[in-house]
Amino acid sequence: MSRYTGPKARVNRRLGALVFESAGAAKAYGRRDNPPGMHPAPRKISKHAEAMREKQKIKYYYGLSEKQLRKLFDKARRKEGATGDNLLLMCERRIDSVVRLAGLTKTRPQARQGVAHGHFLLNGHRHNIPSAQVRAGDVIHVLRRANIVELYRSCIEESEGEAADWLAMDAESLKVIVHREPTIEDVTLPVDVGMVVELLSR
Repeated sequence: MSRYTGPKARVNRRLGALVFESAGAAKAYGRRDNPPGMHPAPRKISKHAEAMREKQKIKYYYGLSEKQLRKLFDKARRKEGATGDNLLLMCERRIDSVVRLAGLTKTRPQARQGVAHGHFLLNGHRHNIPSAQVRAGDVIHVLRRANIVELYRSCIEESEGEAADWLAMDAESLKVIVHREPTIEDVTLPVDVGMVVELLSR
């Protein structure tokens, strides 16, 4: 799942959400948001199938494997507060998600690849683990190498959106500061996480 390379537009249409942000997938979803297939007319699905679809949204959106999702779920269940909220907030605080939300990349897969290739420093240290969790006060820098700086500077220039409210982005120095931890209102994925919690609790 974390390395899905199939047709992204079909996944968006099947899940009824823009879980893949690439230009081609977004454009195709905008043209046809009905489910793929020869007979895409709406049909009633079971509660279990609906919960599975919500789980797939999280897995595709954040690039998680089944094992990674269940590991995060176990951690979320042990934390104080609502398990579903904890799960989504841990997903948002992944360093690859932060890189995407800061506007340094156009998609989450691009952010994940950049982190895995060591393009970013976390608090001054080179970091290559996309699943690492950031905290308030953490600082992320783009590696000061000419070709890498040029790559991410061009992404910022082409980016249409701004950094998430809980992040401070310095476009000149290519620096991201986590000035607070995200809240559930900051989560950008439209998903019924309660159904996912119920499914994973079985």
